Amino acid sequence: MQAKSGIVSRSVSSVSSSRSGSFFAKLMAILSVALTVVLVDSVSAEAEAANSKYAGIVVDAKTGNVLYSENADRLQYPASLTKMMTIYMTFEALEQGRIRLDTPVPFSAHAAAQAPTKLGVRAGGTITVEQGILGLVTLSANDAATALGEMLGGGSEDRFAQLMTAKAHALGMTRTTYRNANGLPNTAQMTTARDQARLGIALRQHFPQYYGYFSTRAFKFGTRTIRSHNRLVGSVRGVDGIKTGYTRAAGFNLVSSVQVDGKSIVGVVLGGASTPARDAQMRNLIATYLPKASSRGGSSALIAEAAPAPAMIVTPAPVMPQRVQPQVAKTITAAQPPISAAAADLSLPHKGPLPDARYQVAETEVAYTETAQPKSDNPLVAQPMPAPTKVKTMTFKQQASLAAPKPAPAAARPEQADTAVDNVTTASTTPASASAASTDNGPTGWVVQVGVSPSRQMAMDLLESAKSKGGKALASAKPFAVAYAAGGDQLYRARFGGFDDQRDAVNACKALKKAGIKCWAAAQ
Repeated sequence: MQAKSGIVSRSVSSVSSSRSGSFFAKLMAILSVALTVVLVDSVSAEAEAANSKYAGIVVDAKTGNVLYSENADRLQYPASLTKMMTIYMTFEALEQGRIRLDTPVPFSAHAAAQAPTKLGVRAGGTITVEQGILGLVTLSANDAATALGEMLGGGSEDRFAQLMTAKAHALGMTRTTYRNANGLPNTAQMTTARDQARLGIALRQHFPQYYGYFSTRAFKFGTRTIRSHNRLVGSVRGVDGIKTGYTRAAGFNLVSSVQVDGKSIVGVVLGGASTPARDAQMRNLIATYLPKASSRGGSSALIAEAAPAPAMIVTPAPVMPQRVQPQVAKTITAAQPPISAAAADLSLPHKGPLPDARYQVAETEVAYTETAQPKSDNPLVAQPMPAPTKVKTMTFKQQASLAAPKPAPAAARPEQADTAVDNVTTASTTPASASAASTDNGPTGWVVQVGVSPSRQMAMDLLESAKSKGGKALASAKPFAVAYAAGGDQLYRARFGGFDDQRDAVNACKALKKAGIKCWAAAQ
């Protein structure tokens, strides 16, 4: 019995040892694979940083401090990062009430003919604005970008590109020039990593109620399920967008926004050698610089929280063109609704959380800032980001041509020459003649604007109503209306003047906001 017991004991021990050895071997295999992935990412990131076309930047989105920068101001091709500005302009039109998410977006022959990737809508068909946004943030659809651009540009993608460039410069993206709405090759369409970081922050700050679209991982488009090209969303903790891009001349581009543990950064990688190398470099930047970001400095100073997008967004089928109308080559444009007082309001988004701080630009209508400037000499801090400024889309005036961009990097080979560039820089407005009390610029110094109305009387009524709610802060304020033209329509800015300095104007605006009235302080 003892012999048998010994045999049994040795057998159990042998089996236990075998199982233990098998478990250890599996554990080592798993660790080996994990270590290999880390090493591959590390090697890819190092190789990417050594790439001659590479440019990158990481910005602390709460303070504006640049945590990392390499070739951040070198002119490069944006590729599909261009669509970030197309989306910005779309969000702005939604916020101003000029369009809705269900507004039909018509496809002209020009839009339908854009190169892939694309939704594939035929000329004469339509999609909704929301489908267009989803097509841009997931598939990076070139046809949808052009269709949106044509609609917002009054039927002309060229005009829309001029508006995009004007908006970029208003946001402080002074080295960016746009020539189309989708980012397909054009040698005159240039940007920098720093400018793209600024745009990424602006999208979050100015439109928190719409920014959640950037985290969309898939959406139903008719019978198709379209999945996002952004591989970091859902795979890297805290990444909530923003956009990928690629052309042969540009390389592989990526802008990523990260929010986790009370910290927030925006990273940009331009000129990547491949998708894996680009993604590995962004992962490396996030892992390295997110721990160095500030968890203080105003949680809404630069970035506002946005509701996350659902795992799958279902949209209706696109409207196909009618076969009885064969004139598909004709450009189709959407009729623009009349601008109401609410639609013409130039304030920041009022749906969802709002940032407490606003930014100034070299315009007469600027917002105020209360947060202390971080100690940094980088341009993102030295040139604070402005609040959105409204760019007219109908009346244009020939002025000096846009400054020609610097030559493209030697390593980036142009794919398409730009032989027809319109020199119009932006729209212009001319005040219509009216009485002196309604058309002059009003009191000098600091003013507070509360809205825009289609008539002087409505503007004055708006001011009277606001003054009754503003309390002591507006006791000595002088209400006045400033007339201006917008696409042939006469509109009136409703303002209070007579403030001694910025602080008085800011305090008055705060009092109005507490009463539920949108406003901003500006230097007249």
